[in-house]
Amino acid sequence: MRKLILGFYVSVDGKSADADNGIRDVMMAIDDSEQEEYFVDQLWEAGAFLMGRNTFQAIAGFWPTSDHPSARAMNEIPKVVFSRTLTTADEWGETTIVSGDTAEEIAKLKAQPGKDLVAAGGTEFMHSLIKLGVVDEYRLWVLPAVTGRGAALFPELDEAVRLRLVKSTTFPSGVLELRYAPADK
Repeated sequence: MRKLILGFYVSVDGKSADADNGIRDVMMAIDDSEQEEYFVDQLWEAGAFLMGRNTFQAIAGFWPTSDHPSARAMNEIPKVVFSRTLTTADEWGETTIVSGDTAEEIAKLKAQPGKDLVAAGGTEFMHSLIKLGVVDEYRLWVLPAVTGRGAALFPELDEAVRLRLVKSTTFPSGVLELRYAPADK
């Protein structure tokens, strides 16, 4: 069975790049070839990228013509967009739209053979996956910055979710990749 991995860039204070809080500028200013190579290698381990409609619409026009080091992986690895309103996704190859119940669709994807699933994108989609309890691993890319504002990666929850550290990697730029799995899995 495939795992669902949630991958996300956050500031030290846990804020996402969703809002105009400066974290995107920090991401773009990092010049760390070791971290970039590691990140691209991680992309190739994905069997599919999962995202919500907002993220898809925000980035679908960028990747097909990009010369970014991760563009080839982003274009060749299948994408699954969760949306009840999109009817086509022709602008970005290897993209499927699913519109059913999110938990059921995730269960179907996990049951298929292949490499793990990587969810990426905006906090609204991430919050829905976290609240549904379908995340098998969190890969947090902690950027060396504090924003003091912006959307938090984790939503308000009814109870704490205990996690166990699976792996941590430190890069010369100060970026940390922290991998956590739910303690009960």
